[in-house]
This record gives sequence, C-alpha cells and structure tokens, in this order.
Amino acid sequence: MTGNISEEQNSSALVVFSHGKESGPHGEKIQAMRAVAQELGFKTVSIDYTACQDEVERKSLLRSYLSNQSGKIILVGSSMGGYVSAALANEFELSALFLLCPALSLEGYELVDYTPRTDKIVLVHGWNDDVVPVESSIQFAREHKAMLHLLPDNHRLSGSISHLVIWLESLLKSLIESEN
Repeated sequence: MTGNISEEQNSSALVVFSHGKESGPHGEKIQAMRAVAQELGFKTVSIDYTACQDEVERKSLLRSYLSNQSGKIILVGSSMGGYVSAALANEFELSALFLLCPALSLEGYELVDYTPRTDKIVLVHGWNDDVVPVESSIQFAREHKAMLHLLPDNHRLSGSISHLVIWLESLLKSLIESEN
C-alpha cells in the first residue's frame, strides 16, 4: 500500500485509486485525479499492486484494505484496477465507482457477475482501445444504468486527462451536494 492519506482533510470520504497492470500507483492520471479529490477535501490513497502476480492477488489486497476502512468510499480504477474495483464493488457498500477502460471481461481473468453496491457509476473508455474492448464498458454501463463517456483516445487515455479530472470532480461534487 502506498500513497498519502492526508490527515488535514475534513471529509470522512476516501477515494481509493487502483492502477492498471502496466502502470503504478503514482502515474500521471492518478496524480491529476488525486489532486482534484484532495482539493475537494477527500482523503485519498493509491494502492500499490506492483508486487501482485495477478488479478486475484490484487482483489485480495484491495479487499484487505477496504475491510479496515469505515465511512464513505469511492473506488477509482483503471484497466486491471478497474476490473478489481468493479469486482470489489460487489462486496462493499460504496458511495461511487469511477472506472477507466476497465478490464471487465478479459480472457484469463476470473469471471465476475457484477452487482455493484452503488448507483453512482461512471465509466470512461477510449474508442481506440486496443487492449480492452470498448463493448465491455458499453454493456456494463447499459446493465447498471451508469454514466458512460466514450472518447477518441486509446487504452491509456493519456490524451484525455483533462476530461477525467472534470468528470471525477463532477462525481465528487455530486456526493458532497447529496450530503447537504
């Protein structure tokens, strides 16, 4: 586990970032999204999965972390981290789920019957994703009545970070407003 849980944040809500297979806990997307979450007063943590061999170990690590948390939780996951976040959304009551090109149905991954325990779900996927088929996000969004953003970008979404930040900020602000 890595990352800072900022003690000076006022919110009891925690944003948990899960990175993809080929990235790390401090990648450009996570750094940009973490900054907006902290600016809005959310605590943040970025789980370090780099020592995990597969998605089963990742799910176990996230499950262990979440089991020791209380309060409102928002899971943010990219690619394999999106798969792990969506899978654990079946087990934990969440305030929201924010998924980036999630590897929801890749061959070789443990099959999951997704039943997220939140109704605030946002997916972002690149039309030009050559790693995870965009159709999996479309199907997931349809089944769970989730908000879906499709962009002219690839799997890494590196050309769309400004959009990711805006959409995460909007989701987090909606959570703040629902508390008031």
